[in-house]
Amino acid sequence: MSINKKDLERRMEGAVTSLQSDLAGLRTGRASPNLLDTVNVPAYGSTVPLNQVGSVSVLDARTLAVNIWDKSVVGAADKAIRESGLGLNPVTDGTTLRIPIPVLNEERRAELSKIAGKYAEQARVAVRNVRRDGMDQLKKAEKDNEISKDEAHGLSDDVQKMTDTYIARIDEIVKAKEAEIMQV
Repeated sequence: MSINKKDLERRMEGAVTSLQSDLAGLRTGRASPNLLDTVNVPAYGSTVPLNQVGSVSVLDARTLAVNIWDKSVVGAADKAIRESGLGLNPVTDGTTLRIPIPVLNEERRAELSKIAGKYAEQARVAVRNVRRDGMDQLKKAEKDNEISKDEAHGLSDDVQKMTDTYIARIDEIVKAKEAEIMQV
């Protein structure tokens, strides 16, 4: 049976990708279209992501613009952004919503930094769980005499190296995000 290293790597990569998308939603002082990824708008009888009712673009370093395609959805999109918990107040101009990104105060920066740390810890735990699954597969294969002790030892070293690599990537990603958050 042996272990499927590609599958373990795919699952660890999934943890990193998930972390990156979580961090993209954290508001820094700069305008980013990803900031509104979590906003859902009640439209057409259901709730849809904002990017399905309009296009999100960056006007300048501190302003986002959302061009709503259907005039009847403008009010709902405005309300959804205000109530999203991101602390944003759109200005409506016809079918365009201009969203100024307020400057973060020191307290909010520290809070966002802690949230980024929590996301990182969740990703590390996910990677370690994948490692544990791989190690369990190795022990089972060795116990069932499918692989020798030497093969099991070599493969467990490979799994550990893979884990260390992904943990280091997570640390780098979060360090960069925290630096971005703390940047005034």
